[in-house]
Amino acid sequence: MDLNGEEPKESFIADIEKADPGVVTCLENRMHGFEDGDTVTFREIKGMTALNGNMCKIRVLTPYAYSICDTSTDQFAPYEHDGIATQVKVTSSTHFESLKKQLHAPALLTPDLSRFEAPGSIHLGICALHKFRELHGRFPNIRCNKDAALLEQLAEDVNSQMEQRVDSIDKNLIRNLSYTSQGCFPPLCAALGGIAAQEGLKALTGKFTPLKQWLHFDASEVLSGFENSDVQCFLPRQNRYDALRICIGEELCQQLCNLRIFMVGCGAIGCEMIKNYAMIGISTAEKGQITITDNDLIEKSNLNRQFLFRPHHIQKPKSTTAAQSALEINPDLQIEAQQYKVCPQTENSAYTDAFFTSQDLIVNALDNVEARRYVDSRCVVNQRALLESGTMGAKGHVQVIVPHLTESYSTQRDPPDEDVPYCTLKSFPATVEHCIQWARDKFESQFSQKPSLFNKFWSSHQSPLHVVEILQNGGTLDGSVQVSRLLERRPSDWDGCVALARLKFEKYFNHKAKQLLHAFPADTKLKDGSLFWQSPKRPPTPVVFSQKDVTHMSFVVTTARILAEMFGVNWNSQDLLPERIAQILAAVKVPEFRPSSKVIITDESVDKPEEDTVTGDELEDAAVRIQRVIGNSTGDQAMGWRFNHLKPADFEKDDDSNGHIDFITAASNLRAEMYSIDPADRLKTKRIAGRIVPAIATTTAAVAGLVTIELIKIVKKSPIEHYKNCFLNLALPVLVFSEPGAVERTVVKDNLSFTLWDKWEVRGHKDFTLQDFLNYFKGKHGFEVTMVVHGVRMIYVPVMPGHRKRLPQTLLKLIKPSQGKKYVDLVVSFESDNSEDIPGPPVRYYFS
Repeated sequence: MDLNGEEPKESFIADIEKADPGVVTCLENRMHGFEDGDTVTFREIKGMTALNGNMCKIRVLTPYAYSICDTSTDQFAPYEHDGIATQVKVTSSTHFESLKKQLHAPALLTPDLSRFEAPGSIHLGICALHKFRELHGRFPNIRCNKDAALLEQLAEDVNSQMEQRVDSIDKNLIRNLSYTSQGCFPPLCAALGGIAAQEGLKALTGKFTPLKQWLHFDASEVLSGFENSDVQCFLPRQNRYDALRICIGEELCQQLCNLRIFMVGCGAIGCEMIKNYAMIGISTAEKGQITITDNDLIEKSNLNRQFLFRPHHIQKPKSTTAAQSALEINPDLQIEAQQYKVCPQTENSAYTDAFFTSQDLIVNALDNVEARRYVDSRCVVNQRALLESGTMGAKGHVQVIVPHLTESYSTQRDPPDEDVPYCTLKSFPATVEHCIQWARDKFESQFSQKPSLFNKFWSSHQSPLHVVEILQNGGTLDGSVQVSRLLERRPSDWDGCVALARLKFEKYFNHKAKQLLHAFPADTKLKDGSLFWQSPKRPPTPVVFSQKDVTHMSFVVTTARILAEMFGVNWNSQDLLPERIAQILAAVKVPEFRPSSKVIITDESVDKPEEDTVTGDELEDAAVRIQRVIGNSTGDQAMGWRFNHLKPADFEKDDDSNGHIDFITAASNLRAEMYSIDPADRLKTKRIAGRIVPAIATTTAAVAGLVTIELIKIVKKSPIEHYKNCFLNLALPVLVFSEPGAVERTVVKDNLSFTLWDKWEVRGHKDFTLQDFLNYFKGKHGFEVTMVVHGVRMIYVPVMPGHRKRLPQTLLKLIKPSQGKKYVDLVVSFESDNSEDIPGPPVRYYFS
């Protein structure tokens, strides 16, 4: 059994102590990520080679060190350098008790530590409910206090028979169970359904840790405040919402029908959310409105988890397709699909402040942090509730954001992802992921950026002869060197595309290795005497091309195909036959390796250069190349085809016929071969190169169900203690509910404080000066303004030269708003009683 479904961790080794037990130390500032009791295996160790291929159980000492077996014996030579430790997935067996025994001695998962007794009470309530049905042949009547009392007594009876009794039964939970037992609450069903489905998959596949053995949780906070409600509000009315009405009542059902929601994103979570909206009748009344937006098109890889989409929907807009599918579930939905991006560029058009304030709440169904932060900022400015969620594989989260109650999404920030150093990708890959990223970058550079540059260049410079003249006279033209090379090498037929692909093979996988070994021979040492080529740097080995090697031929053929598409060269299936490719390759003249004097970056702190510096000689060479192309062409028509626009490749991971993933798979595995790195299969390559975020339909369903429960609490205007943030990992399984973090209050001085949700307003007029603006705060709040900023522009900072001269000027002149703009949001800082600068809340200044 794979306990957690995570990829096995790997760690580079810096040192292994010869001791009992031996202590392994990681490379500087690189944590191993292992846990106590993990089993690891070793490879590529120099010196203490007896460890290679062996498995050891470890004990973690620090995040950078762990102990292994006894390495003090003669069997183990002293450690020299290199080595990689890899986590081993060890099979585990789990044993379960029978249902009969577990009914009286349940092993309960406790999802909410603030309600530790709740799972036990729910267990008693469910057992009592079955007893009630056995005795009466029915479930308790809707909102019937007599039946609720009977169920409470049955729960007490069941508790008396338990091996470990519940000390204090939550009678409110039992009563709510009685009241709602004939109903159905779809969001809770969705959440539990996703979790139960994952447990079923575990039983079938043996992957992930199964639940031991009971999970009980509730959404009883939704039922608070109904104690004195009229029973008639909960009775069936012979429509599709009867089961829901039994749970939450007619009044809340009507509030849901009239709700105005804006949902950003229609991917995996978005599809599940829309389904939930349809199930509980959100925005089915005339006043209601669901607005959804997503600028993406449906891809083949979406179909396994975005269940509103089908194969015939591929390449159609996600938003409009999701809306159409939702109407098939519930034709009464008032839903509008849009394809705009929610970003600064649409603030003044599609998604204005007025649009946000017209919504009752906002729902995020996004897949990237920056977009989430932006939507969060718009919700804060316009004081609108936001429901935030996300999944990655079996993991998921839900965050509730309510104006003036909770912190915002941006209040807490995850540490940024660690970027791979430029020199690692360029010259010193250590893992197959580095190789895949290199191949992906190479695809973008060769088949998209360069042809786009070529097209842009010749669109700006119509005359090749004029370009030659400028370059020969010492002038510079951006991109001229790259364009001239592309122009000279441009093939006219399929044979030329294959030949060019073969030369790229030699350049990338043979000459590159030779150049590195020329610059840094195998015995090169650093200033401290240590070897240059030691972990994580791996010395390359030049790859010798062979037509018998499937990967070698795959690279040549897929590269030739993409080049042919880019250059507008025709080819057919006969051109792909092995004998045809072999015939072309036999005629290709591969140049010998010539060492270059180009500097190779080895410093991991150095970023990728913005643009290579072009020398005068290179510009002259560019002129010569263009001149040569012109000279070799006879007549305008013969020369013209070389200057025709190219077709840049738009990377598409889901079209298996275009060769894009095949190119990246072949290129990355050849680079891995060059650096003695284990290759990756096509599926893994596609996942990494296509930046596919792992998503499982079970997790998505569970998270969307939990979000919808919180949505209903927002509609009810629940207090903060009723809301539940959630983190879950269905692989372990772990489910943790917690109260959202309360909003932090900043105290400016006695009797004056604010939170991030506060917004101060200043109403001016066309003659309202900067001095008037400062005087407003001096008079109203009694403090001095120390800074006024609009966007990235500083309007007033007293210590800046010339800023005091702005005091008599009107804010209309200083800010220069766009036509029709009625207000702007300013950032204003003040001087506190301790003479410290304190940033205040956003200040909305109205021009009239």
